[in-house]
Amino acid sequence: MLRIDIPSSAIAANVFTQETLPTPPNGTETEINGDLILLFEDEAEAVAYLDELEDYAAELDGGSPEKTSVNALVSAITNDEFVQAYLQ
Repeated sequence: MLRIDIPSSAIAANVFTQETLPTPPNGTETEINGDLILLFEDEAEAVAYLDELEDYAAELDGGSPEKTSVNALVSAITNDEFVQAYLQ
């Protein structure tokens, strides 16, 4: 199981219920400190979700609130050390 932590300062834990963003295949968790945790079976699943988010972002207006959230998710997944190792 791959868990990618997104600090609560970057994105709210309830972003998937407030915005119409695609959800990770294995869902999410919220830590006590408010951080959002994206859950994936493995790095391949995380990269597939990353591709889905990038396609979704391409359809959004530049100033939409979802764009900021998608960018935070994309950044967190892209910067994950296990995803980076998988992509190399």
